[in-house]
Amino acid sequence: MNRLFVIKIGGNVLDHPDALEKFLHDFSSIKEPKVLIHGGGKIATKIGNQLGIESNYIQGRRITDAATLDLVTMVYGGLVNKQIVASLQKLGCNALGLTGADANMIKAVKRPVKDIDYGYVGDIKQDSVNTSLLYFLLKQNTVPVFAPLTHADGKMLNTNADTIASVLSVAMSKHFDVRLIFCFEKKGVLQDVNDLDSVIRHLPRKLYEDLLGKKAFVDGILPKLENAYAAIHAGVKEVLIGEASDLVKNTGQETEGTLITL
Repeated sequence: MNRLFVIKIGGNVLDHPDALEKFLHDFSSIKEPKVLIHGGGKIATKIGNQLGIESNYIQGRRITDAATLDLVTMVYGGLVNKQIVASLQKLGCNALGLTGADANMIKAVKRPVKDIDYGYVGDIKQDSVNTSLLYFLLKQNTVPVFAPLTHADGKMLNTNADTIASVLSVAMSKHFDVRLIFCFEKKGVLQDVNDLDSVIRHLPRKLYEDLLGKKAFVDGILPKLENAYAAIHAGVKEVLIGEASDLVKNTGQETEGTLITL
């Protein structure tokens, strides 16, 4: 099978113009089929403050009321997405900006209210990706760039970008050998959080469980790791967690980040 890179970037890249410029240059140089998923939370918060829309969080997660939904649709699907697409076009990378609503790419359901009402937040079910169109775009050398938005019942829904990256990776694993790459602020998963050079280069499930039992990981990395193994068990060949500046190396055989396999 041909390879596909599904790459997710967050605020540590988007909030710094020089870092974003380098990242997009590196991203555009990847010859294999590729998909980009971006966040943009800090930019949305900044513009929301300018518009008088207050950001509300519970346990670190944004509450998406009606005004906030308009805000994130505008910022994620418009400003951030189209700036990235325009930059990639300048670099000769034929990018196409998308949300889940465009061409029914990613359907979701509004998160049900349990203990917390998160508002207009989307949860994605299995078989919710328009894989046939996504496959067609990739075969036409078009590079999809996804904003973290899905849709249901005529409404846009704010959706976690890591989740979108994982769902797209699983959906396309039927057609490609997928490497899902999460770009974040460190070189990789650290065995010792106080030692930035203690990157675990290869983290199969058994080693992960051994280290987890020894409480080697800080809480912040645990959701990414669990998402990574969930994606692996659902058909994704590899997941890599690493720094955005190492993207080119992390699309090769000798990676700088943490490569996660079964």
